[in-house]
Amino acid sequence: MTEANNKPGFTDQSLIRNFCIIAHIDHGKSTVADRILQLSSIVPQREMRDRFLDRMDIEQERGITIKSQAVRVPWTFEGREYTLGMIDTPGHVDFTYEVSRALAACEGAVLLVDATQGIEAQTLSNLYMAIDNDLTIIPVLNKIDLPSAEPGKHADEIANLLGCKPSDVLRVSGKTGEGVKDLLDQIVLEIPAPTGKKEAPARALIFDSVYDSYRGIVTYIRMVDGELNRREKVHMMGIGMTHEPIEIGVISPDMVPTKALGAGEVGYIITGAKDVSQSKVGDTITAAAHPAKEPLPGYRDPHPMVYAGIFPIDNAQFPELRDALDKLKLNDAALTYEPETSVALGFGFRCGFLGLLHMEIVVERLSREFGLDLISTAPNVTYKVTSEDGTLHEVTNPSEFPDGKIKQIVEPMVAADIIAPKEFIGSVMELCQDHRGEMGTMEYLSTERVEMHYRIPLAEIVFDFFDQLKSRTKGYASLDYHEDGEQSADLVKVDILIQGEKVDAFSAIVHRDKSYGYGVMMTKKLQKLIPRQQFEIPIQAAIGSRVIARETIRALRKDVLAKCYGGDITRKRKLLEKQKAGKKRMKMLGHVEVPQEAFVAALSTGEAGPNASIDIDTKNKIRAAEKAVK
Repeated sequence: MTEANNKPGFTDQSLIRNFCIIAHIDHGKSTVADRILQLSSIVPQREMRDRFLDRMDIEQERGITIKSQAVRVPWTFEGREYTLGMIDTPGHVDFTYEVSRALAACEGAVLLVDATQGIEAQTLSNLYMAIDNDLTIIPVLNKIDLPSAEPGKHADEIANLLGCKPSDVLRVSGKTGEGVKDLLDQIVLEIPAPTGKKEAPARALIFDSVYDSYRGIVTYIRMVDGELNRREKVHMMGIGMTHEPIEIGVISPDMVPTKALGAGEVGYIITGAKDVSQSKVGDTITAAAHPAKEPLPGYRDPHPMVYAGIFPIDNAQFPELRDALDKLKLNDAALTYEPETSVALGFGFRCGFLGLLHMEIVVERLSREFGLDLISTAPNVTYKVTSEDGTLHEVTNPSEFPDGKIKQIVEPMVAADIIAPKEFIGSVMELCQDHRGEMGTMEYLSTERVEMHYRIPLAEIVFDFFDQLKSRTKGYASLDYHEDGEQSADLVKVDILIQGEKVDAFSAIVHRDKSYGYGVMMTKKLQKLIPRQQFEIPIQAAIGSRVIARETIRALRKDVLAKCYGGDITRKRKLLEKQKAGKKRMKMLGHVEVPQEAFVAALSTGEAGPNASIDIDTKNKIRAAEKAVK
């Protein structure tokens, strides 16, 4: 692309089309984006690779998109050269905030549906978000080259959903490139040009930012009104800071510097700022010399669904972890964190995530990109606990749970939308009932597929609900969920006592029916992890003062009779009594040191949930006990 095409004076606003690609996870968004890049010839053939816009190693390895990527693509239609601003978005429910920000930077959305699987839960969720943003929707069926594809059947599903004709649904193959040219032509025809005012004071919305260790913060912007020139100072209206830009440009697909950005264009700006507090997603940038009067409406701040502690295994790495989280928040605006101290694990941070996958990705990125050795504790949700005296406590960590009598505990709820083939209705209903779900409505999307609506406590689905749903439906079901208020519940705090002393790090807030299972699982695990001492160590799980499970670590025995060969029995008895008295004194005065390795193994994600894996005999005992409780 020539520099002339990048200047606002040469990019006619009527020739700009901004769109994003939305779909359920694994429906082929990144593959279709690859074909669009190839057709537009902005990526040389020798540099082309699969999933070109997925820049992170972790994205390539897992085959998922984590970060939205904006790219500027030229396209010629009927003799005129158009500028297409394309944003490839993630598909997983945990990265919905990324999708919402991408939608705010566009006028249209390409709704991609897998021709072998049809409409999934996240397809509907992303579609409704696009409709809320008043975007033009272009429905597309992908993977039509596969033998198992049923384009006719799924085109009818989409037509019923959108109120269009089945013939209006485009059919493409991201793998072979079939139909992609028609898709680009349709984007030019259907998606409206940006409506910003060229002559108005400059206003640009920050929809993303990244940290470059050499150049500082790179801020991605969508110009709404006016133009920004690289030679004039810019003002951040939200945080009230003024900067002189080092560089302004567009991404095509790498950074291409330009002299200015005009209304309707998507690009980037580098101010040279190294302090992460100097760029905020959702802020408005304007020209310092001629500032706009009103900022643009920003984004609704994301509300964390799951909380977990992240601690460095070596406490000397705490300052590095703080800096790493600051920089990662630029990349991931949905991440929240605040300092936390644990008696067992030292200094760390209590982090808020949008879901378990989000948490897993953040921990892995911190380890890879910043070289940190971390431990993440089991995830929790936020509870509102009212004491008997009427005091309200917001509890994100079991250690914050108030002592004494509790009047009420309120837990967060989610509305879950599950789409599955009709033969799995019974399995899905049984799973939801086991997780305290309340059935709502049920609708048939077609003769074969059904959508079920449930109201489920968030704490019940953050551990292994999705895995169980996939295994019970042979991988065919899909899940989407969003916040749906709160409800009062019969929850208890299960404390773990070692040698009669509470260890806060192992405590958990669980439903009363599952408290016994959690107690048995943790006591069994700690029995294996804590090394034996010279005296017997009891490990107990308790609710208040009532012990519900116990395991014992046997004492190490020293053979004090080894030197007593022959001789009178009273001599041997005297030595044994002396040893017995010594062990009793050690038990009274001794303190059990739980090694760091035991904390790491017991608290690491995936093992400490109330539904964590335990042997089949224990599971049967737990089921029997739970039935007795009920």
